[in-house]
Amino acid sequence: MTFQEILDSARTCLGPYCKGCPVCNGRACKNQMPGPGAKGVGDTAIRNYDKWLEVRVNMDTLCPNGEPDTSLEIFGRSFKYPIFAGPVGAVNLHYGDKYNDMEYNDILVPACAKAGIAAFTGDGTDPKVMEAATAAIKKAGGLGIPTVKPWNKETVEEKLRLVEESGAFAVAMDVDAAGLPFLKNLTPPAGRKSTEELAEIVEGFRKKNIQFIVKGIMTVKGALKAKEAGAAAIIVSNHGGRVLDQCPATAEVLCEIAKAVKGDKASSDGMKILVDGGIRSGVEVFKALAMGADAVLIARPYVTAVYGGAEEGVISYTEKLGAELSDTMAMCGALRLDEISRDMVRL
Repeated sequence: MTFQEILDSARTCLGPYCKGCPVCNGRACKNQMPGPGAKGVGDTAIRNYDKWLEVRVNMDTLCPNGEPDTSLEIFGRSFKYPIFAGPVGAVNLHYGDKYNDMEYNDILVPACAKAGIAAFTGDGTDPKVMEAATAAIKKAGGLGIPTVKPWNKETVEEKLRLVEESGAFAVAMDVDAAGLPFLKNLTPPAGRKSTEELAEIVEGFRKKNIQFIVKGIMTVKGALKAKEAGAAAIIVSNHGGRVLDQCPATAEVLCEIAKAVKGDKASSDGMKILVDGGIRSGVEVFKALAMGADAVLIARPYVTAVYGGAEEGVISYTEKLGAELSDTMAMCGALRLDEISRDMVRL
């Protein structure tokens, strides 16, 4: 199944908000919420996409020949590509009623596993969203990463039970979701977390041998707070532009965050760095790794892949990204992911 066939099929069943654009760049949906759009005028989602295009790759074919190895070791697991499907919740509200969250995750999670990667799953104000997500991960043998909203302590503890039962190897909390309009003034409450509150949450999951990932880091200060709290990884993310208008793009802050966390040389130890926001091709995956990320998340296009081709769509889209990454590695002189370096891109 080609990517064009996935798009053509998706356009027949996506709801009134997502347009199934040839390139998901935030322009057609802009500030439509519900829908895949962004907060305010929609500037941040568009900027996310545009800023990756401003980064250029440095071609160098005077290097040893060979087949690039795109495999990644992270969180005690091996993956075919340094790519994860990003978390999405309430798909029937935002993308169309062909699927509810249970049906969506029942397709996405095992399809990603078959493609050699893993899916992050979403959370929502309806407890059934998290229940469906963790149930799908459990059926896939724990190969998935549930994402918990920044609820109060009691609610997080309830979610911990679901995560533990799923057998998931890691869990994420999208702390940036504190800016989502529909989380305002909720019961149970959700919102920002102090470093001390986050450390307590991290410790609760650590005791269950579950790696904790903090999603929604956009500053060096925030990254160091997450590190202080004991996070196994952070995701440089502005929630796809959905939580703050006129925010920097993730590509604009990734290098400085990576340098602050890892120093001048990457290490296999310590806190890992993932990034999302407007990454739409394997070339951009390469750019993100060259700029200091260990892996990337891609969210909205995976929704299109599910709506347009179900399992086949997910696998086909993942293989497309992987092939683009492999080709870029070959043309820039990297045969392994750890050979991708900062001098292979031009900012």
